Amino acid sequence: MALANFFDRAATAASQILADFGTAAFSGRLQAQVVGLAFDGEAAHSAEGAALLDLTVRLLARLYPTLAIHALDGPAAERAVELCGLARAINPAIDLGGDVRRASVAVCVGRTGVEIPGRTLFAGSHGWIARFSPAGPVGCGPSANPFGAGGAACIAAANVFRAVVADQIPGGGLDGEVALDLRSYRPAAQGAAGGEVGPVDLGEVHLVGLGAIGNGAVWGLARLPALAGTLHLVDHEAVDLSNLQRYAMAAQVDVDRAKVEVAATLLAGTGLRVARHRATWAEYLAARDDWRLDRVAVALDTARDRVAVQGALPRWIVNAWTQEGDLGVSRHGFADGKPCLACLYLPAGAVKDEDDRIAEELGMPEAQPEVRRMLQTSEPVPAAFVERIAAALGVPAEPLRPFAGQPLRSFYQHAVCGGIVFQLTDGGQPVGATVPMAFQSALAGVMLAADLVRHARGEPDAPTSVTRINLLRPLGTHLADPHARDTTGRCICGDADFVAAYKAKYSSAHRSAG
Repeated sequence: MALANFFDRAATAASQILADFGTAAFSGRLQAQVVGLAFDGEAAHSAEGAALLDLTVRLLARLYPTLAIHALDGPAAERAVELCGLARAINPAIDLGGDVRRASVAVCVGRTGVEIPGRTLFAGSHGWIARFSPAGPVGCGPSANPFGAGGAACIAAANVFRAVVADQIPGGGLDGEVALDLRSYRPAAQGAAGGEVGPVDLGEVHLVGLGAIGNGAVWGLARLPALAGTLHLVDHEAVDLSNLQRYAMAAQVDVDRAKVEVAATLLAGTGLRVARHRATWAEYLAARDDWRLDRVAVALDTARDRVAVQGALPRWIVNAWTQEGDLGVSRHGFADGKPCLACLYLPAGAVKDEDDRIAEELGMPEAQPEVRRMLQTSEPVPAAFVERIAAALGVPAEPLRPFAGQPLRSFYQHAVCGGIVFQLTDGGQPVGATVPMAFQSALAGVMLAADLVRHARGEPDAPTSVTRINLLRPLGTHLADPHARDTTGRCICGDADFVAAYKAKYSSAHRSAG
Protein backbone atom coordinates (compact mmCIF):
# COMPACT_ATOMS: atom_id res chain seq x y z
CA MET A 1 0.00 0.00 0.00
CA ALA A 2 1.09 3.57 -0.48
CA LEU A 3 -0.10 7.04 0.22
CA ALA A 4 -1.16 8.99 -2.83
CA ASN A 5 1.45 10.94 -4.77
CA PHE A 6 -0.30 14.13 -3.72
CA PHE A 7 -0.14 13.29 -0.01
CA ASP A 8 1.87 16.43 0.80
CA ARG A 9 -1.18 18.51 0.00
CA ALA A 10 -3.40 16.28 2.12
CA ALA A 11 -0.98 16.62 5.03
CA THR A 12 -1.05 20.39 4.61
CA ALA A 13 -4.84 20.36 4.86
CA ALA A 14 -4.81 18.15 7.94
CA SER A 15 -2.18 20.31 9.65
CA GLN A 16 -4.58 23.25 9.66
CA ILE A 17 -7.23 21.44 11.68
CA LEU A 18 -5.42 18.89 13.87
CA ALA A 19 -3.80 19.56 17.22
CA ASP A 20 -0.19 18.43 17.76
CA PHE A 21 0.23 17.74 14.07
CA GLY A 22 3.33 16.06 12.65
CA THR A 23 3.58 14.81 9.08
CA ALA A 24 5.29 11.53 9.97
CA ALA A 25 2.83 10.72 12.72
CA PHE A 26 -0.15 11.59 10.51
CA SER A 27 1.21 9.44 7.70
CA GLY A 28 1.73 6.55 10.10
CA ARG A 29 -1.79 6.83 11.46
CA LEU A 30 -3.35 6.72 8.00
CA GLN A 31 -1.26 3.73 7.01
CA ALA A 32 -2.43 1.85 10.09
CA GLN A 33 -6.10 2.16 9.06
CA VAL A 34 -8.30 -0.18 7.08
CA VAL A 35 -11.26 1.94 5.97
CA GLY A 36 -14.22 -0.08 4.79
CA LEU A 37 -17.09 0.64 2.43
CA ALA A 38 -19.78 -2.04 2.53
CA PHE A 39 -23.01 -2.00 0.52
CA ASP A 40 -25.79 -4.24 -0.68
CA GLY A 41 -27.64 -4.71 -3.96
CA GLU A 42 -30.20 -2.03 -3.13
CA ALA A 43 -27.47 0.57 -2.84
CA ALA A 44 -25.59 -0.73 -5.88
CA HIS A 45 -28.57 -0.61 -8.23
CA SER A 46 -30.47 2.50 -7.13
CA ALA A 47 -29.47 5.87 -8.59
CA GLU A 48 -29.18 7.42 -5.15
CA GLY A 49 -27.11 4.56 -3.81
CA ALA A 50 -24.83 4.58 -6.82
CA ALA A 51 -24.30 8.33 -6.41
CA LEU A 52 -23.53 7.98 -2.71
CA LEU A 53 -21.06 5.17 -3.31
CA ASP A 54 -19.37 7.03 -6.14
CA LEU A 55 -18.72 10.21 -4.14
CA THR A 56 -17.76 8.28 -0.99
CA VAL A 57 -15.03 6.41 -2.88
CA ARG A 58 -13.88 9.64 -4.53
CA LEU A 59 -13.43 11.18 -1.08
CA LEU A 60 -11.92 8.22 0.80
CA ALA A 61 -9.44 7.21 -1.92
CA ARG A 62 -7.78 10.64 -1.79
CA LEU A 63 -6.61 10.19 1.79
CA TYR A 64 -6.55 6.59 3.01
CA PRO A 65 -3.98 4.15 1.55
CA THR A 66 -6.03 1.02 2.37
CA LEU A 67 -9.70 0.61 1.46
CA ALA A 68 -11.86 -2.47 1.77
CA ILE A 69 -14.67 -2.08 -0.79
CA HIS A 70 -17.02 -4.89 0.08
CA ALA A 71 -20.17 -6.16 -1.66
CA LEU A 72 -22.58 -7.55 0.93
CA ASP A 73 -24.47 -9.69 -1.60
CA GLY A 74 -24.20 -10.98 -5.15
CA PRO A 75 -26.08 -8.11 -6.83
CA ALA A 76 -23.56 -5.64 -5.40
CA ALA A 77 -20.46 -7.45 -6.67
CA GLU A 78 -20.25 -5.80 -10.09
CA ARG A 79 -20.47 -2.35 -8.53
CA ALA A 80 -17.58 -3.22 -6.19
CA VAL A 81 -15.34 -3.88 -9.20
CA GLU A 82 -16.27 -0.50 -10.70
CA LEU A 83 -15.59 1.33 -7.44
CA CYS A 84 -12.20 -0.33 -7.09
CA GLY A 85 -11.33 0.93 -10.55
CA LEU A 86 -12.38 4.44 -9.54
CA ALA A 87 -10.21 4.30 -6.42
CA ARG A 88 -7.17 3.20 -8.46
CA ALA A 89 -7.75 6.02 -10.95
CA ILE A 90 -7.31 8.44 -8.07
CA ASN A 91 -4.43 6.67 -6.28
CA PRO A 92 -2.86 3.92 -8.41
CA ALA A 93 -0.86 2.69 -5.40
CA ILE A 94 -3.90 2.22 -3.16
CA ASP A 95 -4.32 -1.14 -1.39
CA LEU A 96 -7.78 -2.53 -2.10
CA GLY A 97 -7.13 -5.95 -0.62
CA GLY A 98 -8.12 -5.07 2.92
CA ASP A 99 -10.65 -7.27 4.70
CA VAL A 100 -13.72 -5.26 5.73
CA ARG A 101 -14.06 -7.52 8.77
CA ARG A 102 -10.78 -6.03 10.02
CA ALA A 103 -11.72 -2.42 9.29
CA SER A 104 -10.99 0.22 11.90
CA VAL A 105 -13.95 2.21 10.57
CA ALA A 106 -16.44 1.43 7.82
CA VAL A 107 -19.28 3.16 5.99
CA CYS A 108 -22.32 0.99 5.23
CA VAL A 109 -24.77 1.96 2.47
CA GLY A 110 -28.09 0.21 1.91
CA ARG A 111 -30.31 -1.86 4.21
CA THR A 112 -27.67 -4.37 5.32
CA GLY A 113 -25.17 -3.95 8.12
CA VAL A 114 -21.73 -5.44 8.64
CA GLU A 115 -19.91 -6.46 11.81
CA ILE A 116 -16.38 -5.10 12.19
CA PRO A 117 -14.05 -4.67 15.17
CA GLY A 118 -14.00 -0.92 14.67
CA ARG A 119 -16.73 1.67 14.27
CA THR A 120 -19.53 1.26 11.73
CA LEU A 121 -21.19 4.32 10.21
CA PHE A 122 -24.35 4.23 8.09
CA ALA A 123 -25.11 6.59 5.21
CA GLY A 124 -28.14 6.92 2.96
CA SER A 125 -30.46 9.41 1.34
CA HIS A 126 -33.98 10.09 0.16
CA GLY A 127 -34.08 12.61 -2.65
CA TRP A 128 -33.00 15.97 -1.25
CA ILE A 129 -32.46 14.50 2.22
CA ALA A 130 -29.02 13.35 3.36
CA ARG A 131 -29.15 10.66 6.04
CA PHE A 132 -26.49 9.42 8.45
CA SER A 133 -26.62 7.19 11.51
CA PRO A 134 -24.05 5.71 13.90
CA ALA A 135 -26.57 3.04 14.94
CA GLY A 136 -28.02 1.20 11.95
CA PRO A 137 -28.79 1.15 8.21
CA VAL A 138 -30.77 4.07 6.77
CA GLY A 139 -31.25 2.89 3.17
CA CYS A 140 -31.38 4.77 -0.13
CA GLY A 141 -34.40 6.30 -1.81
CA PRO A 142 -35.70 5.40 -5.28
CA SER A 143 -35.17 8.79 -6.94
CA ALA A 144 -32.58 9.99 -9.43
CA ASN A 145 -31.89 13.05 -7.26
CA PRO A 146 -28.14 13.09 -6.38
CA PHE A 147 -28.13 15.90 -3.83
CA GLY A 148 -29.15 14.08 -0.66
CA ALA A 149 -26.77 11.28 -1.61
CA GLY A 150 -23.93 13.74 -2.21
CA GLY A 151 -24.52 15.39 1.14
CA ALA A 152 -24.59 12.01 2.88
CA ALA A 153 -21.29 10.97 1.29
CA CYS A 154 -19.59 14.13 2.56
CA ILE A 155 -21.03 13.75 6.05
CA ALA A 156 -19.97 10.10 6.15
CA ALA A 157 -16.42 10.90 4.96
CA ALA A 158 -16.17 13.66 7.58
CA ASN A 159 -17.19 11.21 10.29
CA VAL A 160 -14.62 8.67 9.09
CA PHE A 161 -11.94 11.34 9.39
CA ARG A 162 -13.12 12.42 12.85
CA ALA A 163 -13.11 8.77 13.98
CA VAL A 164 -9.55 8.24 12.72
CA VAL A 165 -8.10 11.39 14.34
CA ALA A 166 -10.51 11.70 17.27
CA ASP A 167 -7.81 12.59 19.79
CA GLN A 168 -6.59 15.51 17.65
CA ILE A 169 -9.90 17.30 17.05
CA PRO A 170 -11.19 18.77 20.32
CA GLY A 171 -14.96 18.64 20.30
CA GLY A 172 -14.96 16.68 17.06
CA GLY A 173 -17.08 13.72 18.11
CA LEU A 174 -19.20 11.75 15.70
CA ASP A 175 -22.62 12.76 14.47
CA GLY A 176 -25.78 11.26 15.89
CA GLU A 177 -28.82 10.69 13.69
CA VAL A 178 -28.80 13.11 10.75
CA ALA A 179 -31.58 13.83 8.24
CA LEU A 180 -30.59 17.07 6.53
CA ASP A 181 -32.89 18.50 3.86
CA LEU A 182 -30.74 20.25 1.23
CA ARG A 183 -33.68 22.41 0.20
CA SER A 184 -34.07 24.22 3.51
CA TYR A 185 -30.90 23.07 5.34
CA ARG A 186 -33.11 22.08 8.23
CA PRO A 187 -33.61 18.67 9.83
CA ALA A 188 -36.15 16.59 7.93
CA ALA A 189 -39.11 15.09 9.74
CA GLN A 190 -39.01 11.41 10.57
CA GLY A 191 -39.94 9.43 7.47
CA ALA A 192 -39.96 12.50 5.21
CA ALA A 193 -39.48 11.86 1.49
CA GLY A 194 -37.03 14.00 -0.42
CA GLY A 195 -38.46 13.92 -3.95
CA GLU A 196 -37.16 13.99 -7.49
CA VAL A 197 -35.50 16.84 -9.33
CA GLY A 198 -37.13 16.16 -12.69
CA PRO A 199 -36.35 17.97 -15.94
CA VAL A 200 -34.85 21.41 -15.28
CA ASP A 201 -33.97 24.18 -17.72
CA LEU A 202 -31.13 26.16 -16.21
CA GLY A 203 -31.45 28.86 -18.87
CA GLU A 204 -28.11 30.58 -19.35
CA VAL A 205 -25.93 29.92 -16.32
CA HIS A 206 -22.27 30.51 -15.51
CA LEU A 207 -20.11 28.37 -13.25
CA VAL A 208 -17.10 30.52 -12.37
CA GLY A 209 -14.20 28.58 -10.88
CA LEU A 210 -13.57 24.87 -11.40
CA GLY A 211 -11.42 24.20 -8.37
CA ALA A 212 -12.42 21.92 -5.52
CA ILE A 213 -15.84 23.50 -4.96
CA GLY A 214 -16.51 23.68 -8.68
CA ASN A 215 -15.68 19.97 -8.89
CA GLY A 216 -18.33 19.22 -6.28
CA ALA A 217 -20.86 21.23 -8.27
CA VAL A 218 -19.96 19.41 -11.49
CA TRP A 219 -20.38 16.08 -9.68
CA GLY A 220 -23.99 17.00 -8.84
CA LEU A 221 -24.90 18.49 -12.21
CA ALA A 222 -23.35 15.61 -14.15
CA ARG A 223 -25.73 13.15 -12.46
CA LEU A 224 -28.83 14.96 -13.80
CA PRO A 225 -29.28 13.86 -17.43
CA ALA A 226 -32.57 15.80 -17.77
CA LEU A 227 -30.88 19.21 -17.39
CA ALA A 228 -31.29 21.67 -20.24
CA GLY A 229 -29.92 25.13 -20.96
CA THR A 230 -26.50 26.62 -21.58
CA LEU A 231 -23.73 26.28 -19.02
CA HIS A 232 -20.69 28.52 -19.36
CA LEU A 233 -17.61 27.10 -17.62
CA VAL A 234 -15.10 29.84 -16.74
CA ASP A 235 -11.63 28.97 -15.44
CA HIS A 236 -8.17 29.77 -16.77
CA GLU A 237 -6.13 27.01 -15.13
CA ALA A 238 -5.14 23.39 -15.73
CA VAL A 239 -5.38 20.57 -13.20
CA ASP A 240 -2.24 20.22 -11.10
CA LEU A 241 -1.24 17.01 -9.31
CA SER A 242 -1.68 18.68 -5.92
CA ASN A 243 -5.29 19.48 -6.88
CA LEU A 244 -6.18 15.78 -6.67
CA GLN A 245 -6.08 16.08 -2.87
CA ARG A 246 -9.60 17.56 -2.90
CA TYR A 247 -10.93 17.79 -6.48
CA ALA A 248 -13.69 15.22 -6.28
CA MET A 249 -13.93 14.62 -10.02
CA ALA A 250 -10.21 14.65 -10.86
CA ALA A 251 -8.12 11.54 -11.48
CA GLN A 252 -4.50 10.99 -12.41
CA VAL A 253 -5.28 11.14 -16.14
CA ASP A 254 -6.62 14.68 -15.72
CA VAL A 255 -3.33 16.21 -14.53
CA ASP A 256 -2.25 19.01 -16.92
CA ARG A 257 -5.64 19.08 -18.66
CA ALA A 258 -7.55 22.37 -18.72
CA LYS A 259 -10.14 22.40 -15.96
CA VAL A 260 -12.86 23.53 -18.37
CA GLU A 261 -12.11 20.54 -20.61
CA VAL A 262 -12.27 18.08 -17.72
CA ALA A 263 -15.59 19.50 -16.53
CA ALA A 264 -17.08 19.60 -20.02
CA THR A 265 -16.23 15.93 -20.55
CA LEU A 266 -17.94 14.99 -17.30
CA LEU A 267 -21.08 16.96 -18.24
CA ALA A 268 -21.40 15.35 -21.67
CA GLY A 269 -24.13 13.00 -20.45
CA THR A 270 -26.51 15.83 -19.57
CA GLY A 271 -28.75 17.82 -21.89
CA LEU A 272 -26.73 20.97 -21.26
CA ARG A 273 -25.00 22.95 -23.97
CA VAL A 274 -21.59 23.44 -22.40
CA ALA A 275 -19.45 26.41 -23.41
CA ARG A 276 -15.79 26.30 -22.31
CA HIS A 277 -13.96 29.50 -21.52
CA ARG A 278 -10.34 29.03 -20.49
CA ALA A 279 -10.05 32.55 -19.12
CA THR A 280 -10.28 34.54 -15.95
CA TRP A 281 -13.62 36.15 -15.15
CA ALA A 282 -12.26 39.54 -16.26
CA GLU A 283 -10.96 38.11 -19.54
CA TYR A 284 -14.25 36.36 -20.18
CA LEU A 285 -16.29 39.50 -19.60
CA ALA A 286 -13.98 41.55 -21.80
CA ALA A 287 -14.67 39.16 -24.69
CA ARG A 288 -18.42 38.90 -24.08
CA ASP A 289 -20.80 41.23 -25.90
CA ASP A 290 -23.79 40.80 -23.59
CA TRP A 291 -23.32 41.51 -19.88
CA ARG A 292 -26.80 40.32 -18.98
CA LEU A 293 -25.91 37.42 -16.70
CA ASP A 294 -28.99 35.54 -15.58
CA ARG A 295 -27.55 33.07 -13.05
CA VAL A 296 -23.95 32.87 -11.87
CA ALA A 297 -22.62 30.12 -9.59
CA VAL A 298 -19.43 31.30 -7.89
CA ALA A 299 -16.73 28.86 -6.75
CA LEU A 300 -13.73 31.19 -6.58
CA ASP A 301 -10.90 31.32 -4.07
CA THR A 302 -10.59 34.94 -3.02
CA ALA A 303 -12.77 37.74 -1.69
CA ARG A 304 -11.47 40.06 -4.39
CA ASP A 305 -12.58 37.70 -7.17
CA ARG A 306 -16.03 37.32 -5.63
CA VAL A 307 -16.50 41.07 -5.37
CA ALA A 308 -15.49 41.33 -9.04
CA VAL A 309 -18.27 38.91 -10.01
CA GLN A 310 -20.80 40.96 -8.06
CA GLY A 311 -19.49 44.09 -9.78
CA ALA A 312 -20.67 42.69 -13.13
CA LEU A 313 -24.22 42.78 -11.69
CA PRO A 314 -25.60 39.30 -12.45
CA ARG A 315 -29.33 38.97 -11.93
CA TRP A 316 -28.87 36.21 -9.32
CA ILE A 317 -25.78 34.71 -7.71
CA VAL A 318 -25.20 31.57 -5.69
CA ASN A 319 -21.82 31.45 -3.98
CA ALA A 320 -20.05 28.66 -2.10
CA TRP A 321 -16.91 28.69 0.02
CA THR A 322 -14.71 26.79 2.40
CA GLN A 323 -12.72 28.51 5.10
CA GLU A 324 -11.18 27.75 8.45
CA GLY A 325 -14.04 26.60 10.66
CA ASP A 326 -16.87 26.19 8.17
CA LEU A 327 -18.12 25.88 4.63
CA GLY A 328 -21.29 27.20 3.14
CA VAL A 329 -23.44 28.63 0.44
CA SER A 330 -25.03 32.04 -0.01
CA ARG A 331 -27.68 33.40 -2.37
CA HIS A 332 -27.88 36.92 -3.70
CA GLY A 333 -30.05 39.20 -5.72
CA PHE A 334 -29.20 42.90 -5.78
CA ALA A 335 -30.89 45.99 -4.42
CA ASP A 336 -33.51 43.79 -2.76
CA GLY A 337 -32.81 44.75 0.85
CA LYS A 338 -30.74 41.63 1.41
CA PRO A 339 -26.93 41.36 1.39
CA CYS A 340 -25.35 41.18 -2.03
CA LEU A 341 -22.30 39.00 -2.55
CA ALA A 342 -19.94 41.93 -2.02
CA CYS A 343 -21.50 42.60 1.41
CA LEU A 344 -20.08 39.28 2.63
CA TYR A 345 -16.55 40.06 1.51
CA LEU A 346 -15.95 43.70 2.35
CA PRO A 347 -12.48 43.90 3.96
CA ALA A 348 -12.28 44.71 7.65
CA GLY A 349 -9.07 46.42 8.70
CA ALA A 350 -5.79 46.28 6.83
CA VAL A 351 -5.41 43.59 4.19
CA LYS A 352 -1.94 42.52 3.06
CA ASP A 353 -1.15 42.93 -0.60
CA GLU A 354 -0.43 39.73 -2.49
CA ASP A 355 3.23 40.61 -3.00
CA ASP A 356 3.77 41.28 0.72
CA ARG A 357 2.08 38.03 1.70
CA ILE A 358 3.96 35.86 -0.78
CA ALA A 359 7.31 37.46 0.07
CA GLU A 360 6.69 36.68 3.75
CA GLU A 361 5.67 33.08 3.05
CA LEU A 362 8.83 32.62 0.98
CA GLY A 363 10.82 33.72 4.03
CA MET A 364 12.09 36.87 2.32
CA PRO A 365 9.99 39.89 3.24
CA GLU A 366 12.86 42.09 2.12
CA ALA A 367 12.41 40.72 -1.43
CA GLN A 368 8.95 42.26 -1.77
CA PRO A 369 9.99 44.58 -4.66
CA GLU A 370 11.31 41.60 -6.63
CA VAL A 371 8.22 39.56 -5.82
CA ARG A 372 5.96 42.40 -6.96
CA ARG A 373 7.83 42.73 -10.25
CA MET A 374 7.69 38.98 -10.95
CA LEU A 375 3.98 38.85 -10.15
CA GLN A 376 3.24 41.77 -12.45
CA THR A 377 5.38 40.60 -15.38
CA SER A 378 4.94 36.80 -15.03
CA GLU A 379 8.65 36.49 -15.69
CA PRO A 380 10.26 33.10 -14.92
CA VAL A 381 11.67 32.61 -11.44
CA PRO A 382 15.48 32.56 -11.79
CA ALA A 383 17.38 29.58 -10.41
CA ALA A 384 19.34 31.91 -8.13
CA PHE A 385 16.08 33.19 -6.63
CA VAL A 386 15.02 29.61 -5.88
CA GLU A 387 18.33 29.06 -4.07
CA ARG A 388 17.68 32.18 -1.99
CA ILE A 389 14.21 30.93 -1.07
CA ALA A 390 15.57 27.56 0.04
CA ALA A 391 18.21 29.27 2.18
CA ALA A 392 15.65 31.65 3.71
CA LEU A 393 13.31 28.77 4.59
CA GLY A 394 16.11 26.50 5.76
CA VAL A 395 15.21 23.66 3.40
CA PRO A 396 17.22 21.75 0.76
CA ALA A 397 17.16 23.47 -2.61
CA GLU A 398 17.03 20.28 -4.68
CA PRO A 399 13.25 19.63 -4.35
CA LEU A 400 12.54 23.24 -5.36
CA ARG A 401 14.87 23.45 -8.36
CA PRO A 402 12.50 21.71 -10.83
CA PHE A 403 10.12 24.66 -10.46
CA ALA A 404 12.67 27.28 -11.46
CA GLY A 405 11.75 28.91 -14.74
CA GLN A 406 8.03 29.00 -13.92
CA PRO A 407 6.14 32.23 -13.22
CA LEU A 408 6.22 33.11 -9.54
CA ARG A 409 2.54 32.35 -8.96
CA SER A 410 3.07 28.87 -10.41
CA PHE A 411 6.19 28.37 -8.29
CA TYR A 412 4.29 29.50 -5.19
CA GLN A 413 1.36 27.20 -5.97
CA HIS A 414 3.57 24.15 -6.45
CA ALA A 415 6.27 24.66 -3.85
CA VAL A 416 4.37 26.34 -1.02
CA CYS A 417 0.65 25.72 -1.52
CA GLY A 418 1.38 22.30 -3.03
CA GLY A 419 2.98 21.18 0.22
CA ILE A 420 6.61 20.63 -0.79
CA VAL A 421 8.03 23.18 1.65
CA PHE A 422 5.56 21.98 4.26
CA GLN A 423 6.85 18.40 3.93
CA LEU A 424 10.50 19.45 4.00
CA THR A 425 9.92 21.21 7.33
CA ASP A 426 7.55 18.51 8.72
CA GLY A 427 4.86 21.13 9.13
CA GLY A 428 7.18 23.75 10.54
CA GLN A 429 6.53 26.11 7.61
CA PRO A 430 2.78 26.76 7.57
CA VAL A 431 0.84 27.50 4.41
CA GLY A 432 -0.83 30.90 4.41
CA ALA A 433 -3.79 29.85 2.28
CA THR A 434 -6.51 27.67 3.77
CA VAL A 435 -6.38 24.13 2.36
CA PRO A 436 -9.68 22.33 3.00
CA MET A 437 -10.23 18.62 3.32
CA ALA A 438 -11.84 16.94 0.32
CA PHE A 439 -15.16 16.33 2.06
CA GLN A 440 -15.45 20.03 2.96
CA SER A 441 -14.93 21.24 -0.59
CA ALA A 442 -17.19 18.56 -2.05
CA LEU A 443 -20.09 19.43 0.22
CA ALA A 444 -19.76 23.14 -0.60
CA GLY A 445 -19.92 22.21 -4.28
CA VAL A 446 -22.91 19.90 -3.86
CA MET A 447 -24.73 22.68 -2.01
CA LEU A 448 -23.83 25.16 -4.77
CA ALA A 449 -25.30 22.90 -7.46
CA ALA A 450 -28.37 22.09 -5.36
CA ASP A 451 -29.22 25.76 -4.84
CA LEU A 452 -28.63 26.51 -8.51
CA VAL A 453 -31.00 23.76 -9.61
CA ARG A 454 -33.63 24.78 -7.06
CA HIS A 455 -33.53 28.38 -8.25
CA ALA A 456 -33.95 27.26 -11.86
CA ARG A 457 -36.95 25.19 -10.76
CA GLY A 458 -38.55 28.36 -9.44
CA GLU A 459 -38.36 27.28 -5.82
CA PRO A 460 -37.91 29.90 -3.11
CA ASP A 461 -34.46 30.45 -1.65
CA ALA A 462 -33.62 29.08 1.78
CA PRO A 463 -34.92 31.23 4.68
CA THR A 464 -31.68 33.23 5.04
CA SER A 465 -29.11 34.41 2.53
CA VAL A 466 -26.29 32.36 4.10
CA THR A 467 -26.01 28.73 5.23
CA ARG A 468 -22.94 27.54 7.19
CA ILE A 469 -21.86 24.00 8.07
CA ASN A 470 -18.86 22.81 10.09
CA LEU A 471 -18.00 19.23 9.13
CA LEU A 472 -15.31 19.03 11.81
CA ARG A 473 -17.98 18.97 14.52
CA PRO A 474 -21.30 17.15 14.90
CA LEU A 475 -23.85 18.79 12.60
CA GLY A 476 -25.72 21.66 14.23
CA THR A 477 -29.50 22.01 14.10
CA HIS A 478 -29.40 25.69 13.12
CA LEU A 479 -27.34 26.27 9.98
CA ALA A 480 -28.84 29.56 8.81
CA ASP A 481 -26.73 32.68 9.17
CA PRO A 482 -28.86 35.86 9.28
CA HIS A 483 -26.13 37.91 7.64
CA ALA A 484 -27.16 41.55 7.29
CA ARG A 485 -26.72 43.87 4.36
CA ASP A 486 -23.84 46.33 4.64
CA THR A 487 -24.96 49.57 6.26
CA THR A 488 -21.66 51.47 6.18
CA GLY A 489 -22.19 52.78 2.67
CA ARG A 490 -19.06 51.03 1.36
CA CYS A 491 -20.81 48.31 -0.66
CA ILE A 492 -21.94 48.75 -4.26
CA CYS A 493 -25.48 47.60 -3.39
CA GLY A 494 -25.87 50.92 -1.56
CA ASP A 495 -24.62 52.94 -4.54
CA ALA A 496 -27.42 54.62 -6.51
CA ASP A 497 -25.61 54.25 -9.84
CA PHE A 498 -25.08 50.52 -9.42
CA VAL A 499 -28.68 50.04 -8.31
CA ALA A 500 -29.95 51.98 -11.32
CA ALA A 501 -27.73 50.01 -13.69
CA TYR A 502 -28.97 46.71 -12.25
CA LYS A 503 -32.64 47.69 -12.55
CA ALA A 504 -32.19 48.95 -16.09
CA LYS A 505 -30.36 45.77 -17.10
CA TYR A 506 -33.00 43.35 -15.84
CA SER A 507 -36.27 45.27 -15.97
CA SER A 508 -37.50 43.28 -19.00
CA ALA A 509 -36.10 40.05 -17.54
CA HIS A 510 -38.06 40.60 -14.32
CA ARG A 511 -41.29 41.17 -16.27
CA SER A 512 -40.81 38.04 -18.37
CA ALA A 513 -39.90 35.95 -15.33
CA GLY A 514 -42.82 37.15 -13.30
